[in-house]
Amino acid sequence: MAEPDEKRTNGPNDLYLNAAIGFLSILLLVLVISLFSRIIYPRIFNERSEAGAELISEIIQMEVLNGCGVPGIANAYTSLLRSNGFDVVETGNFETFDLPETIVISRSGVMDNAYRVANALGISEENVIRESSPDFYLDVTVVIGHDYEKLNTE
Repeated sequence: MAEPDEKRTNGPNDLYLNAAIGFLSILLLVLVISLFSRIIYPRIFNERSEAGAELISEIIQMEVLNGCGVPGIANAYTSLLRSNGFDVVETGNFETFDLPETIVISRSGVMDNAYRVANALGISEENVIRESSPDFYLDVTVVIGHDYEKLNTE
């Protein structure tokens, strides 16, 4: 029978347990410090609004919407526009599927961007409209109409 004053040691098991506790303590400390530094110094940058107008016009962020009801047409033109250097950030369906002609909508108010997209697709400048709002984060919206077969596909 062991005497009450003797200490029981497990050797390597105690070493691993102490190492794990030490590592987790350091990890917890680092996480707490990073949380407080994130609260004190938030990292929210709005690079787009700080950039000059000439830089904003270089990259046209746009969405492509299906306005004719043909399945997959928005994705097909998304690939085409991306291959031509446009930044398509969103695709989806338009509110209706009865749009006779494809339209380009200038969301940022910079009509040159909308005209560049229209020229790339072979859309008449008559089908380029301005509908700007500070709520939009996009430069241009393209709504593919029933005339999609007449658009440039190169």
